[in-house]
Amino acid sequence: MVQHILRTDDLIQLPQEKVFEFFSDALNLNRITPDEMHFTMITPEPIEMKAGALIDYSIRLNGIPMHWRTCISVWNPPIEFIDEQLSGPYAQWIHHHKFIAESENSTRIVDEVRYRLPLSPLGDIVYPLIRLQLKRIFNFRQKTTAAILMHKAAVEK
Repeated sequence: MVQHILRTDDLIQLPQEKVFEFFSDALNLNRITPDEMHFTMITPEPIEMKAGALIDYSIRLNGIPMHWRTCISVWNPPIEFIDEQLSGPYAQWIHHHKFIAESENSTRIVDEVRYRLPLSPLGDIVYPLIRLQLKRIFNFRQKTTAAILMHKAAVEK
């Protein structure tokens, strides 16, 4: 079973604490997920983000409804956290979120996802399509996160 890696990197002109605060709210996941995925949070609010927290939600991938459960395996504010899929569409999904203070007012957001496709080796045939889909989703996340955070910063001034 082949492990794939997706890595994205974006620089936001905000302090590390502000950027981490946004990602600390699990409900923001809905805001940064493309609409066609029909993201729905199942875990009741409020969700306390910490190591061991379980988060359940549903999505649609290519129109197919799926339940996804993640566990926050590492919680190290404001530097990083890791969420791991316990059940969902992938054979493995480990998402490492890093927040690197580049300066007092800029933060590099680095996402690294290590994933395995289901039904390997048959599932690996669709890897090029999955890779393109994930790149599109993460590009959307980057653009939307930047827009939300910069708008919020402008309003708070």
